[in-house]
Amino acid sequence: MSRNYYDVLGVARNASAEEIKRAYRKLARETHPDVAGPGSEDRFKEVAHAYEVLSDPEKRQMYDLGGESALGGMGGSGPGFGFQDIFETFFGAAAGAANPRGPVPRGRRGQDALVPLEIDLREAVFGSTREITVNTAIVCPTCSGTCCRPGTSPRTCEACGGRGSVQRVARSLLGQIMTTSPCSACHGHGTVITDPCPECSGDGRVRTRRTITVEVPAGVENGARLRMPGQGEVGPGAGPAGDLHVEFRVRPHDRFTRSGDDLLCSVTVPMTAAALGTVLTIDTFDGPREVTIRPGTQPGHTEVLKGLGVTRLYHHVRGDLKVFVDVEMPARLDDRQRELLGELARLRGEDRVEPRVTAGSGMFARLKEKIGL
Repeated sequence: MSRNYYDVLGVARNASAEEIKRAYRKLARETHPDVAGPGSEDRFKEVAHAYEVLSDPEKRQMYDLGGESALGGMGGSGPGFGFQDIFETFFGAAAGAANPRGPVPRGRRGQDALVPLEIDLREAVFGSTREITVNTAIVCPTCSGTCCRPGTSPRTCEACGGRGSVQRVARSLLGQIMTTSPCSACHGHGTVITDPCPECSGDGRVRTRRTITVEVPAGVENGARLRMPGQGEVGPGAGPAGDLHVEFRVRPHDRFTRSGDDLLCSVTVPMTAAALGTVLTIDTFDGPREVTIRPGTQPGHTEVLKGLGVTRLYHHVRGDLKVFVDVEMPARLDDRQRELLGELARLRGEDRVEPRVTAGSGMFARLKEKIGL
């Protein structure tokens, strides 16, 4: 049967948090093995365990209601606190234990790198393969990442005996305690490099320029980033390489703009061509394509060429090419042209025009509707 935690600390059930803390400190000094001698470890752990429960308001309330069984799994060592942690803090190597984590490896992960890559709109539509040159760190070719001059090897640290850590006795409120800290002679590695590589100065890596092939995915947007695992800098001590992040920057095109998976462009036709109809040929990314301007085409009309837009990212379908039609009105007319237009106006009953004003109508409203503004 477990002893009553209040009896272990020698306090009353209604003791305040401060009274519990004072009792624990007093008992911890008295039961510390450096003070009480060998054989006091169990008593010290019992005191620490009782204090762990009674110093936590939630655990104490559960203990008061149902005893130790009410704590379930909460009575043992929890994250960051527990009698085992306290015991190891005080005794450390007193039991002959070395650093539980062992020496720190020299190899550390390298840094990630971010490289901008300019591409044109055609590459964003279809994708491409590009080569980029980056200034990065690679494994030292002279020492192959060992950090030592060829023919030599690291020497076991004499200060810590290869453990990577040292233990010292310090005084505290609880008396003398044993602390563990990284060895300052080998910086926790457990070994010392007495003859570093002349090429990398013992870093295990050197800087150089390297060419990397980048697959530009079809449909990539301006500002998008592509992560290339393991293509970044090699870490110190020939540690794992970081990642390379390529940021795509799409250059503006002189004829086309992008809207999602669609391409947009505009063509300007004379008034007569819009009225009578015509066929235009425009250069697209897929070669020349015909655009039919139907008779009576109005300014702002849109002709859609299916499947000539941008490839949807990581899919095989493409958007459309939308051609906006702008009708050019004649700025100057000679006498004959004016006469003919006047005759046409009379034939159509348009020589006397009453303006029709409607909110939201007109070319600009239709254009905004087409492009989704």
